[in-house]
Amino acid sequence: MPPIESIKTMLPKEHWWPIDDWWNFHAGGGAFKDLHVFTDALNARYGTATNLEDYTMKSQVQAYEGIRAMYEAYSRNKYTSGGVIQWMLNNAWPSMIWHLYDYYLRPGGGYFGAKTALQALDPVYGYDDNSVYVVNSRYEQATGLRVSIKVLNLNMTEKFSNESTVDVPEDGVMKVVSLPELSGLSPTYFVALRISDANGKVLGSNFYWLSTKPETIDWAKSNWYTTPTASYADFTALSQLPKVKPTVAEHSERHGEDEITHVMLENPTKNLAFFVRLKVDKGKRGEEILPVLWQDNYISLLPGEKREITATYRASELGAAKPYVEVKGWNTE
Repeated sequence: MPPIESIKTMLPKEHWWPIDDWWNFHAGGGAFKDLHVFTDALNARYGTATNLEDYTMKSQVQAYEGIRAMYEAYSRNKYTSGGVIQWMLNNAWPSMIWHLYDYYLRPGGGYFGAKTALQALDPVYGYDDNSVYVVNSRYEQATGLRVSIKVLNLNMTEKFSNESTVDVPEDGVMKVVSLPELSGLSPTYFVALRISDANGKVLGSNFYWLSTKPETIDWAKSNWYTTPTASYADFTALSQLPKVKPTVAEHSERHGEDEITHVMLENPTKNLAFFVRLKVDKGKRGEEILPVLWQDNYISLLPGEKREITATYRASELGAAKPYVEVKGWNTE
């Protein structure tokens, strides 16, 4: 599902919400003629969407989660798995489905889920066995990797932590630890993973939201295009996250024909800043600059966490305007 700006561009205002046949016209054909499989899952897992903004935010979260899992399932089992096919990279016309960046060149949650899963050094949570792995996609051995694991409740209380040092062979996978059975977890909880070198430099990171209610698949009813879900995970507790106000600082610099905007984002609160999206606009209240290459996006910040993220785009896109950074997340003020 594209971000909200793309839907508002491709549909007239009177058809923005609720979902109707105008949306389906921008879906696919045959078994993909409407959006019910994705939407049913979204409503069951994240809570019934109440408006366009709510639906598109939850769509980006669900797409990030699903696309990342697909790539990581392959990478963790690479060379014994058959492979993975992404259908598709981008849309040739305004579409609701099947893209990592859409017709307007706007990347969504799925794009950054894939980007996270394709880190050169990726700390991976295994949904199937409740274990943590390191996937090394470099063609050289990675030695002395420090892997930090934290399991956190919705209120950020720590339920489990582990620090391990591992060596991973070139183009290889190493299991770090199996997470123990934990009591007292909130209905939605989190696993935060980080890989650093001996000097503390972060080499890879990942952040998962998990449900104490298992997601079960009805394999007996599989067909050529889908396997139904028998019972859905429950992430509705995410709606209870307290509001947070991140601290934002930015500066931009010119590199040849490119403009690079550096965004310093910090969560000064004791709560999680969940699924924060960054945009660079053509001045305040201006249009989003596209295409743009974000180093990372749709990120979550733990209490006190600070990150610098860059966006690179053609300087000519600015015209006479100055770049304006817009920050909006699941639970940001």
